[in-house]
Amino acid sequence: MSIKVNTSGFGGKKLSKSATVYTNDKMRQRIELKISGNVEKFATITPESKSIKLSGLPGQEIVSSAIIIPEPKYPFKILETKAAKGDNIEFKLDTVKKDSGTEYVLTVKNLKKDKGRYFDTISMKTDSVLQQEIKLSVYGNISDPEPKPSAEQPGKKE
Repeated sequence: MSIKVNTSGFGGKKLSKSATVYTNDKMRQRIELKISGNVEKFATITPESKSIKLSGLPGQEIVSSAIIIPEPKYPFKILETKAAKGDNIEFKLDTVKKDSGTEYVLTVKNLKKDKGRYFDTISMKTDSVLQQEIKLSVYGNISDPEPKPSAEQPGKKE
């Protein structure tokens, strides 16, 4: 018997899962197994939520970035980046060499000109056999400016 556990999204955290095994033993027809342990990080990603938020007003330049740092134990290179839709964003990936190793900076810019919300996903293909792809969510919210309060107070007459 083998049990596989998907550890995606648990890097640097404790994982706890359970599985039920059914047997032909009349005294113990069901056995509950608990699996737990710490999952090693493949990369440090900032923001930790793995999502980029682009919020602002129409016509305003809205840009945000994410930093991807491979863990020394699991070095990798990012080979390719692509957006699932790409119609409301443009992005670029910069490689930054540091004494501690290589970092990647993903900069995402809003292209949406009018009011509305959108969602996209940026996938980064790696050369690692452990994790062949890293995905970041992009949330856009372009809103109208708040109306300015009028100088007159309601119900007050001069």
